[in-house]
Amino acid sequence: MGTKTIWKLALIAGVIGLSFWLIYPPEEKINLGLDLQGGSHLVLQVDTSAAVKGEIDLAINRIGQGLKEKGITYATIANPGGTREIAITGVDSLRASDVRELLRANLPDWEIGNVETTWTIRLPESVRQLIEASSVDTTLTVLRQRVDELGVKEPIIQKQGSAGDRIVVELPGIKDPEAAKDILQDQAKLEWKAVVYPPEVTDFERWFPGTSREATLALFGGSPPAGIELVPQYGVGPNGTRTEVWWPLQTVAAVVGNDLRSARRGVDEMQRSVVDFTLSPEAGRRFQAATRENLHRHMAIVLGSSTKKEVVSAPIIQDVITDRGKISGRFDLKAAETLALKLRSGAIPTAVSIIEERTVGPSLGRDSVKAGVLASLLGFAGITIFMLIWYRLSGLNAVVALLMNVVLVLGAMAYLGATLTLPGIAGLILTVGMAVDSNVLIFERIREELRLGKTVRSAIEQGFSRAFGTIIDTHVTTIVSALFLLGYGTGPVKGFAVTLIAGLLCSVFTAVFVSRFIYDVVLGERRNVESLSI
Repeated sequence: MGTKTIWKLALIAGVIGLSFWLIYPPEEKINLGLDLQGGSHLVLQVDTSAAVKGEIDLAINRIGQGLKEKGITYATIANPGGTREIAITGVDSLRASDVRELLRANLPDWEIGNVETTWTIRLPESVRQLIEASSVDTTLTVLRQRVDELGVKEPIIQKQGSAGDRIVVELPGIKDPEAAKDILQDQAKLEWKAVVYPPEVTDFERWFPGTSREATLALFGGSPPAGIELVPQYGVGPNGTRTEVWWPLQTVAAVVGNDLRSARRGVDEMQRSVVDFTLSPEAGRRFQAATRENLHRHMAIVLGSSTKKEVVSAPIIQDVITDRGKISGRFDLKAAETLALKLRSGAIPTAVSIIEERTVGPSLGRDSVKAGVLASLLGFAGITIFMLIWYRLSGLNAVVALLMNVVLVLGAMAYLGATLTLPGIAGLILTVGMAVDSNVLIFERIREELRLGKTVRSAIEQGFSRAFGTIIDTHVTTIVSALFLLGYGTGPVKGFAVTLIAGLLCSVFTAVFVSRFIYDVVLGERRNVESLSI
């Protein structure tokens, strides 16, 4: 065996060994798609109109905080229902220039109007459209961050539909679909708000609100004052019954969820689960001022969305807090970890609803794997029988190359971290067909050369040489088509394209290089070879 042959053998053995190393153990190295291992397929609808409402609410918060910091008095800041306007009433007319400067700094793209002590800020149509488009992109980013923290391998999260307001989420192998749906839908909009006490209250630490909305409203004469909202807090009584109280809170929040820098599950002095949070420096300064103003009073931690809010806890502020704190609310370990995850990934800017849900059970996934493997084995067996009958021992050469091709494809997929799906298995079977087609082209060329009276070595040389151009042409055109599927397809279509491209590239190596090497080894150093089993 010559030096050249030894180098070829070393290359082939190295490639095979590397492929086996990449795919072993296959249950850990080969990522299976939703259709093969089970999981959840969800289509989410993004409420872009709620995103506009949320932006208006955020603008109200910013304006309220800014006016308070500048010491500008006002009566109310409100958004008249169903409009894109914010009305500020009772503003000191002598501070008009300061108010305008504040509004321009915080809302540079909004239309600002002023009549005496009333200011009106209107959201332009162009900005509204930008907010709606941005809300979908931001939601997509937040969902990806939350799914990444769930530890799901190879999830699919992408926009769908002509309007671009739907998001497809596929979670292969997810073990708790209900918990995943909660994490994907919960806006996790966090706010710290000061509690508003009724006029006659003097003992702020002992005061507690009513156990119903009506009872709390009665404390304010039947209707809440301007700039106040009522938010419930739910709990569990001693006998297991559900309890609730309704807190009167300032509409303007001292700190919002976007001010969070980090959130982690922790424990308090009693070893109860809490969520430790850290604020940005700017938010820390605002929170310090808010807690100083509310010393020995309740401040509520509110979690929810623009349409549904709930008080997580309403602790009494015992000391001034800057940029670090704890959220306590009788959490168990899992609930604290889930809340921290939601807060870390950021708030979803708008309401998200599930409009389509499909769950694939693990047993169905296993059945799909068995069916795919069986189909592959039957196809491979059929090809093996045909090649052995039609090309005799040369057919065995093709079968060895095909086996190596399958191993190389799986190794390439494991290295790339690609996901194997049912269409991917179909792509693998198609790859086997393309690979054997290359061998057929080579073998038929060799037969033609033998019929022309060429020697066996010359026929093999000419067969591989003349078939090579045709093989490259067919593979390149198919790879170009697969690249379009990879670029514009989604989910399973991409899985099919990845498998097909990897298979075609590997088949050029196995059908040309490996098959030729097998002939060289079989023929050995013999100068005169009289016949070839083909």
